[in-house]
Amino acid sequence: MDNGWPALDAQHDGPTFALLHLASQMLGKMRVAHAPWANHGWHATLHPVAEGLAIEPIAANGQHFGLTLDLCRHAIVLHVGDGERDFLPLDLGSVAAVHRCLVEMLRAHGLPSNFHGRPNEVPDAVPFAEDVGPREYRPDSAERLHLALERIVPVFGRFRAGFLGKASPVHLYWGSFDLAVTRFSGRSAPQHPGGIPGLPDRITREAYSHEESSAGFWPGGVTAAEPIFYSYAYPEPAGFRTARVAPSSASFDETLGEYVLPYEAVRRSPDPEGELTAFLQSSYDVAADLLKWDRAALEREPVAP
Repeated sequence: MDNGWPALDAQHDGPTFALLHLASQMLGKMRVAHAPWANHGWHATLHPVAEGLAIEPIAANGQHFGLTLDLCRHAIVLHVGDGERDFLPLDLGSVAAVHRCLVEMLRAHGLPSNFHGRPNEVPDAVPFAEDVGPREYRPDSAERLHLALERIVPVFGRFRAGFLGKASPVHLYWGSFDLAVTRFSGRSAPQHPGGIPGLPDRITREAYSHEESSAGFWPGGVTAAEPIFYSYAYPEPAGFRTARVAPSSASFDETLGEYVLPYEAVRRSPDPEGELTAFLQSSYDVAADLLKWDRAALEREPVAP
């Protein structure tokens, strides 16, 4: 970790990332159940914060409260508007135990605790309350993921700052457990065909209702895999798959239908931030040019703090 970018390994870190993935779904589902729906489901995502990932506050029963997936304390942290705070350790041995204790913690503070009980976008998903199999949680895995996010989020933020058009925040989608930032042309897109396992078609079609170029970071999760950065366009324009993007370690993955850049290639680069920035910019350039976006109206030089 000479350059500050930590190693991430699917075999060692995968079990912890899987537990964090499912815990993030519980937090996100609380927002789905208790907050007004926003475009593209952006109201329900998790956002990077200093200690990890957090949902936006929820207003209920005359109170405001928030939940954070704290990767420093290795806990789900409850913040209540009256100053109360509570902690739920993540290392409880099973997903069912985390689910049960989360519900109990919320009820103990007089807060709503109901949310949809089955994971989304997970093959053969077992309801949280029934997922009693042993789960390993390694604090070092969570801490390295936290450090990786600390390195990645500012790069994503600077990339987002170069766009005047509609753009998402830098946020984490708990369905797939990926950090993402998305740019939009402002034009409507063809209706998405749907069919994503564990995701209702109405949600998918709203998410992809407008032309977009999206990039992100996927560390793995319930599906164990080596961490990657990705970039795709919707709708996918002709010629997108055969275009050249930077850096040389990036390639188009036919199975995923998107450009991918291994996290390890970025980590080992002499200039990780530059390598990642080149990937974000070049893959966006390809999408915007092939889709004939009005780039002069949509882009700008990033404005420094």
